[in-house]
Amino acid sequence: MPPLSTDLFDYVLPARLIAQTPAARRDASRLLVVHRAERRIEHRHFTDLGEYLRPGDTLFRNNAAVLPARLLAHRPTGGAVECLLLRPAVDGQTWWCLLRPGKKLPPGATFGVPGAYEGEVLEKDAEGAVRVAFRCAPTHGANIVEVANRLGEVPLPPYIERQHTAEERAADLERYQTVYADRARQVAAAAPTAGLHFTPELLEKLRAAGVRTADLTLHVGLGTFKPIATDTIEAHAIHREIYEVPAPTQTAAIHPSPGTRRVAVGTTSVRTLEDFFRKHPAGSPASPAPFLSEAAIYLYPPTPFAAVDALITNFHQPRSTLLCLVSSFLTPGSTDGIAWLREIYAEAIAREYRFFSYGDAMLIL
Repeated sequence: MPPLSTDLFDYVLPARLIAQTPAARRDASRLLVVHRAERRIEHRHFTDLGEYLRPGDTLFRNNAAVLPARLLAHRPTGGAVECLLLRPAVDGQTWWCLLRPGKKLPPGATFGVPGAYEGEVLEKDAEGAVRVAFRCAPTHGANIVEVANRLGEVPLPPYIERQHTAEERAADLERYQTVYADRARQVAAAAPTAGLHFTPELLEKLRAAGVRTADLTLHVGLGTFKPIATDTIEAHAIHREIYEVPAPTQTAAIHPSPGTRRVAVGTTSVRTLEDFFRKHPAGSPASPAPFLSEAAIYLYPPTPFAAVDALITNFHQPRSTLLCLVSSFLTPGSTDGIAWLREIYAEAIAREYRFFSYGDAMLIL
């Protein structure tokens, strides 16, 4: 098969359809339902999700919590600095970060907030990430994670505009986080946004109807939002993300009950399950211990899927690996999903669905 042009995964989106704020109520967002076997779609609301799930179906959800990892600081000369915490490098005091303006912060440069913390640039890698050593004031926290929880802002994608007010911060701290996020697992640089639509009431309603849940943890990185810059999708270097699958979730993934479906909540859950399943094919015994690994899986047409039967997802950016994943899931083992996804997105735009992280959802059955 010849390489697939990245242009196949491009589309034009009116700026007004990029959601700047979430729906007033999480499950009040719209839900575009795709029936693959019948090749038809419906237009519903997320609160109707239970009508499409059956007793015994399992929702696989990413319980990673988002750290308010964007720190606004200054250099000793007074220049403004924006620091985004990516991942710990050695311990809680040394982190890999993204800095802006990076060119004005060579190794040895410092920045911070007086009385709260100071960061010193140690080195830069080839991809622009910076290793920073932090010294934190005891009044603000024992480490930079505690400081970030006090002072940091939610690392919203760049297409969401903010004025950095206290009211915006408070709202985003609540809504750019799933209701089932494990606050002890603040390992996400971006929210697993398909899960933002769930409310405790909806989850309880689904549980009462016999729908199960299974948690996993994927350390969502910024590579999720990195557009494909190559001419063909195959030439794109996919990002890597650490994940953990607890023993009960392993069993649910490898040994689903007959007639039930494994429903992935979001593309992060898909990446985790498909990578895990390729390392533990059907019939493999589940480990009594959590399985830790790293996903470097790239899902694009005509990839087949082995561990996911249905998918809940949001509407994704043009020229993204997430569009590749969704188009592949529409018609596993075929490239027909590329054109079909373009048709579905055109319909969503015509009906003015809200797009991206704070936008509406899609259910693919």
